[in-house]
Amino acid sequence: MGVYSWWKLPSWMADNKRMGMTPALPWLLSALTLLHLTAQVDSLKKGAIEDFKCTTNNMQVWDCAWTEPFGISPGTVKEVCFKDRLRSCRRLETTNIKIPALLPGDHEVTINYINGFQSKVTLNEKDVSLFPATPEILSLSADFSTSTLLLKWNDGGSALPHPSNVTWEIKVLQNTSAEPIKLVSFNTTLSGKDTVHHWNWTSDLPLECAPHSVGIRWYIDYPRFSGSKGWSDWSLLKTVSWTPNSESIVFPQDKVILAGSDITFCCVSPTKVKFGQIGSTPQTLIHLYGESVAIHIRNISVSENSGTNVVFTTDDNVYGTVVFAGYPPDVPQKLNFETHDFKEIICTWDPGRPTGLVGPRETDYTLFESISGKIIIHKRPDTLTNESYRLVFPVLPDQEIYNFTLTGRNPLGQAESVAIINVTERVAPHVPVSLKLKDINSTVVILFWHLPGNFAKINLLCQIEIRKTNSEQEVRNATLRGAEDSTYLMAVDKLNPYTTYTFRVRCSAETFWKWSKWSNAKRHLTTEAIPSRAPDTWREWSSDGKNLIIYWKPLPMSEANGKILSYNVSCSSNEETRSLSEILDPQHRAEIRLDRHDYIISVVARNSAGSSPPSKIASTEIPNDDIIVEQAVGMGKRIFLSWHHDPNMTCDYVIKWCNSSRSEPCLMDWIKVPSNSTETVIESDQFQSGVRYNFYLYGCTDQGYQLLRSIIGYIEELAPIAAPNFTVEDTSADSILVKWEDVPVEELRGFLRGYLFYFQKGERETPKTRSFETGHSDIKLKNITDISQKTLRIADLQGKTSYHLVLRAYTHGGLGPEKSMFVVTKENSVGLIIAILMPHCGPGWEYHFLLVQAWL
Repeated sequence: MGVYSWWKLPSWMADNKRMGMTPALPWLLSALTLLHLTAQVDSLKKGAIEDFKCTTNNMQVWDCAWTEPFGISPGTVKEVCFKDRLRSCRRLETTNIKIPALLPGDHEVTINYINGFQSKVTLNEKDVSLFPATPEILSLSADFSTSTLLLKWNDGGSALPHPSNVTWEIKVLQNTSAEPIKLVSFNTTLSGKDTVHHWNWTSDLPLECAPHSVGIRWYIDYPRFSGSKGWSDWSLLKTVSWTPNSESIVFPQDKVILAGSDITFCCVSPTKVKFGQIGSTPQTLIHLYGESVAIHIRNISVSENSGTNVVFTTDDNVYGTVVFAGYPPDVPQKLNFETHDFKEIICTWDPGRPTGLVGPRETDYTLFESISGKIIIHKRPDTLTNESYRLVFPVLPDQEIYNFTLTGRNPLGQAESVAIINVTERVAPHVPVSLKLKDINSTVVILFWHLPGNFAKINLLCQIEIRKTNSEQEVRNATLRGAEDSTYLMAVDKLNPYTTYTFRVRCSAETFWKWSKWSNAKRHLTTEAIPSRAPDTWREWSSDGKNLIIYWKPLPMSEANGKILSYNVSCSSNEETRSLSEILDPQHRAEIRLDRHDYIISVVARNSAGSSPPSKIASTEIPNDDIIVEQAVGMGKRIFLSWHHDPNMTCDYVIKWCNSSRSEPCLMDWIKVPSNSTETVIESDQFQSGVRYNFYLYGCTDQGYQLLRSIIGYIEELAPIAAPNFTVEDTSADSILVKWEDVPVEELRGFLRGYLFYFQKGERETPKTRSFETGHSDIKLKNITDISQKTLRIADLQGKTSYHLVLRAYTHGGLGPEKSMFVVTKENSVGLIIAILMPHCGPGWEYHFLLVQAWL
């Protein structure tokens, strides 16, 4: 900006210049010219204007001001002229002028004074400063429940060029004379219209604890303005403060806060506060103003259900509040939608992490279906269980697709889960009820059940569980056309006659989502059928050979096909057939007096449905003189038998067995094996360890049965329970003859493998001899493995000596108990010994002889 001043020539001088001059006056013209130039120089030194400055707050009007030149009296401005404007001169008597914004470029501004003085200034937009007008706050309010300040103001955008970027700066003070506790800036854009702006701020300190003031200022960045830009002045402060409306003086009251957060509590008290604590933990007091104090809690823990107490104590009273610290709702987990009956859709979910908030602060859930626009609100039960998080949504007519949003809300926030389902693919039917059965025959029944619900749009897949007593279950599938609240039926075949079954039913949609629960079980006994097999029979001749005893085994239930009522036993020969009287169950034995001719014995089982096929067995037994008794030992409850194949055996093999201690005829049980077999395993719960059994292998031909092998055996050998009974038959001076008897079979409990005989010197009063297993050298042991030996002579003994004798029998099962005896051997014969005492022997000496008696 250039500034300069000058004087104008007087008009009379200008007129004379246009007129002709007289030659007499040249000297006067020169003097005047010199005087004018001198005055002009003085005016440049003393009369130039100072501090010509222009500002604007809206970029449409410039407010210009300056300082009068030196030597110019105030109030002498006549006019201000702008060179590039028509009638650009404005009459003015002050040093301040507001002008419309000039176009870009340099502009000459001329200031004329009454006294003829003139100043010129070059003015450009770059020399103008933009300072927005001081903003005015429309309102400042407070939400004391959330400790939030609510600020509102107008940007006056209709009076400003647009678009312009604006930066706002807001300051918050708790004390108007203190530093701001909050200073924040943010940007907006002028739109050419008056826009009301809102700003919220939440205080860490409850607003009730202290007055809060707010001021604002702004900065406009108009890109087409080339001058300098600056901040506006701060607005006048607006202040809010709490007016007591209750007896509460501790804030915040009943606050719900996120666990792990920091929180400040204050006590607005007219008297001095001495202590502050949360729960039972004392806290440091922070002075606010007057007697008001605060405490600051960091990383607050989840509260108990009843909340956490915050207490302030004065000299004469105690004041407090309760804080509830917890978490916002977790995203609903395991969100599931299904229908049981096509009438309702059941929504269930897991709430996830516990919030720690209960009662009125607990999470509320809302289910929204966007296609229909329906909303269902979760009703919180008094007692929460795993089944409590459940909502029921109606199935809508002609709608299969549902778009669900489940939202959980509590005072700390909200969370949601979304699911889109086809209801026909989410069917989990109710449990089938009213299960009934009807017999068709002994192997087929019809099963009926009722399934609540409207399944007319789908097919059902149902399963029938069939379980027999003490056996695994069988499951059968059936696809059925769905109906509305209908009874369904299914034929169940391939059952066993006269068998108790337990039936259960469950169903799902054919597309399968989930099975229903199983129905209650229904027990049912199928009807009887004719026995499917002849009884298994055997025969034995009585000990006198006059009667034939017929044995038969009861048919298993799977073959009896009903309750066996009686048995019919008959015998036939080439000459006649004789039927015996009917034998009622449970007797499984009959005795017939027969001669030794060939007979065929037949046994038939009968139930209410009819009679079984007859079993047939020949009375004749083919003799065999080459039988050798063999030995066998089993394992556990089993014994293994084998034999060589005999091509003469055309029917089958029979193995019978009995306890060897019983008299003949002896029969515990028998089994039949096919004629092509060469081995079998016999197993019975009747078998006992240490008991000897006789096993007989018979082969069957067209002429009858023949005994092929005779076997004695044990399922397991045990140690004998009795010792051999022995006696001393003879003693001499150097030997003892011992004789013993066999141990009875019942007490032996295994195959005899030998005897142990051991002895040692000892008196009857000496302690019992130690076991031979100790290996002491003074114990003499003899192991007798020849079990036919029943005597033992012990030689090379010393006369007249006491001996302790012990005898034990043993099997593979172990050693039996001891049988002991003390024996004293006889004295030796008397003899004479002549002792010659020769203390000094030599020629001419006299010899003395002594007669000594000794035991030889």
